[in-house]
Amino acid sequence: MTKIKLCGLSRPCDIDMANELKPDYIGFVFAKKSKRYVEPEKAAQLKALLDPEIRAVGVFVDEAPEIVADLLNSGIIDLAQLHGNEDEAYIKSLRQRTDQPIIKAFQIKTQTDIAEAERCSADHILLDSGAGTGVLFDWSLLKNVKRPYFLAGGLSPGNAREAVRLLQPYAVDVSSGIETDGLKDREKAAAFIAAVRKEERS
Repeated sequence: MTKIKLCGLSRPCDIDMANELKPDYIGFVFAKKSKRYVEPEKAAQLKALLDPEIRAVGVFVDEAPEIVADLLNSGIIDLAQLHGNEDEAYIKSLRQRTDQPIIKAFQIKTQTDIAEAERCSADHILLDSGAGTGVLFDWSLLKNVKRPYFLAGGLSPGNAREAVRLLQPYAVDVSSGIETDGLKDREKAAAFIAAVRKEERS
């Protein structure tokens, strides 16, 4: 069954939405340049409201490993998602500080990018069109991917079912595709989850 991640949650009402809709993962964005940025203290408050069966992912861009590890080890997040230029040395450094799972995001433009992602030592890989741009990329590049992956980039209630049908990813990751005027929209989130689940039942 394809797992679902709703990313960029930042308000108590977003957590209420997640608790009701039951995605597998939610995401807190800790990249300060993002409009979805949340302070660690606020993320801790939101995590306390979250159904314990839903895992919280922290999204980082070239953050110091000790800061990422501290958020993992304190239980504010359950997984770290690395969206910058973090390399194998960075991942090794992070692993020395925590035993929590790591997701590494890759911008996919060519088969070379796929090969690099498949070699990555992170627990999971995330394949995206860019750094949270909300734009689709050429899914045909993914037809020979050997390892499970999170699919991101331009997903929405309108294309989620097709994505699952064509690619059968480990997980689908959505943020801007379930927003209205820059804020999470419960109806769109519910429609996204319903589309994924509908494909799995067909």
